[in-house]
Amino acid sequence: MRSLLTALTLVLASVVVPVPPAVAEPALALTPPMGFNNWNTTGCDINEQMIRDMADIFVSKGLKDAGYRYVNVDDCWADATRDPATGRLRHHPVRFPGGMKALADYVHTRGLKFGIYTSAGVQTCAKTMPGSLDHEEIDAQTFADWGVDYLKYDNCNNEGRPALERYTRMRDALRATGRPIVYSICEWGQNRPWEWGEGVGQLWRTTGDINDTWSKTVEILKLNAPLDAYAGPGHWNDPDMLEVGNGQQTTVEYRSQFALWSIMAAPLLIGADLRKVSAEHLEVLRNREIIAVNQDSLGVQGKVVSQKDGHWVFVKPLSNGDRAVALFNESEVNATISVAARSVGLPSSVGYTVRDLWSGRDFQSAGQISASVPPHGTAVFRVKASQDWYRHAPAVDTSVDVEASVPGVPGTITPAGEPFVATVTATNQAPIPLLNASTSFSAPAGWQVERLSSDRAPVLLTSQSVQSRWRVTPPAGVTPGVHALDGSFGATWVGHGRLSRPVDAAVLVPAPGPVGSVWASDVRFTTERSGYGPVERDRSNGGYLGGDGKTLTINGRTYAKGLGAHAQAEMILYLGGRCTGFASDVGIDDERDVNQLGSAVFEVWADGTKVADSGLRTWRDDAVPLSGSLAGARFLRLVVADGGDGVRFDRGDFAGARLTC
Repeated sequence: MRSLLTALTLVLASVVVPVPPAVAEPALALTPPMGFNNWNTTGCDINEQMIRDMADIFVSKGLKDAGYRYVNVDDCWADATRDPATGRLRHHPVRFPGGMKALADYVHTRGLKFGIYTSAGVQTCAKTMPGSLDHEEIDAQTFADWGVDYLKYDNCNNEGRPALERYTRMRDALRATGRPIVYSICEWGQNRPWEWGEGVGQLWRTTGDINDTWSKTVEILKLNAPLDAYAGPGHWNDPDMLEVGNGQQTTVEYRSQFALWSIMAAPLLIGADLRKVSAEHLEVLRNREIIAVNQDSLGVQGKVVSQKDGHWVFVKPLSNGDRAVALFNESEVNATISVAARSVGLPSSVGYTVRDLWSGRDFQSAGQISASVPPHGTAVFRVKASQDWYRHAPAVDTSVDVEASVPGVPGTITPAGEPFVATVTATNQAPIPLLNASTSFSAPAGWQVERLSSDRAPVLLTSQSVQSRWRVTPPAGVTPGVHALDGSFGATWVGHGRLSRPVDAAVLVPAPGPVGSVWASDVRFTTERSGYGPVERDRSNGGYLGGDGKTLTINGRTYAKGLGAHAQAEMILYLGGRCTGFASDVGIDDERDVNQLGSAVFEVWADGTKVADSGLRTWRDDAVPLSGSLAGARFLRLVVADGGDGVRFDRGDFAGARLTC
């Protein structure tokens, strides 16, 4: 018997039992991390006082109370070399003279958590400090000794070694320290980390870096949104930081990013200098009801249930059975976007409670979740089938729409002295009828307003609308700029008296058209949008900040005058019939020629007629002349369109562009 047991013992000892791979700590990041990272606002211009200030502002401005916890330092915090005696990373002696442990302690005493950065390469991305490749164990232990709670692990200077190998080694090193450290895989989505990131880190970047432009926000949204199946408690898709408050986008656009990142269960890491963020943008960041959607314990990433013509509907199931719904208008004109409650997974009900998470108001609905959404805007709601729906005010969709008179030019561009038609519409979305319903309209003092038609409904049933149409003429000589239009809806809510809703809109009165022969870059265009930063005058597109381009250069030929843009770009100029022609050379700028990328199509439009088209132009091509007649045209529209291979490096020049007027 003893010999049998001995033999069995020897057999068992010879069997190699596979050791299961280490897994990410399941108790970490059960909801998406919320906090701050300095990179998008300061880059390497960072110091310990700024990080202390951020921690203090978290407390003093209510961000901590709203749920923000992590105060994270990005690149450039370390000395250029490791400690020769210990091999450890050490703090930069000028930027962080007090050391990283003291800084972590400062953050911790405020009830917050401290995050740090390195790269899975031999250097970090800024190349100012060593990376952690082949130093995973000692760096992880150093971070743990300092009291680090969060590690962003970048992907630069990685010597071509496999991503999974590099990121798994740091995972194992972090776990070996025994300290719970949230692990952010900043791999930029190059190796599809959503397919292997769960069990390695708690979050992984799905895209390249964001910047403070609307086009980049939308580009990243479109990459991250389809990955909803990979997200959940402890493993999140990360579409990069919030740009809210950095100053290059509108409040409408910042609200959209915040709402969309929240419904996608994305990490909410503020990327703006909180010492400079306006009160208006702080209010966006502190919206607790939208944060509650992001932090919901069910941990589901919102899913796109419809997307057509730039009109998006996202739905996110919540732990109590409610649904969060976001209605996003990617387009350049106002749009009414709707979805049925049953289509977002709610049960059948006579009525629903729809809570507007921007206004904090509850409404009753018969089952349509609907809103008039401005260009680039997002309405966000929390919806439930409820028994007390009747306690809330009726949901009524309202809008003021301005009819476009020129194809391709938004109707909201309204020249002085030229009439336009505005339509005020109100639709009853409540289960109950409304009585004596009507709409009205008013324009600024001195504007001519003529009523063309006006409905009045004695009884306005569910899904029925009332409408009025008005011919409006801004007076000649009115100050160019944005002017408010005011509509209103009124009806009787039985048992509650008179119900009224304001309907706000605005139009843009352009400056008078140019006179004489002028350089296009010397003219103030009515509207401009460019795919990466602003349209530049007499310089190439550059980066996303204004004034950072170079001399306009197309395949070696330089130009002193012209417009530098980036696909997708559109520039609209009111001409008022004063001009006869436009001429320019066009082509892909040499600015990023080292990348050997870039292609675009250049178009010139006179009102709704395309008068010139360059065909496909690539980074290899010389400049080509482009000209067209503008005789009698009210508007000029210049377009830099994608060449069909994506818009990366599509920096296009209208070089030497000139108007004859």
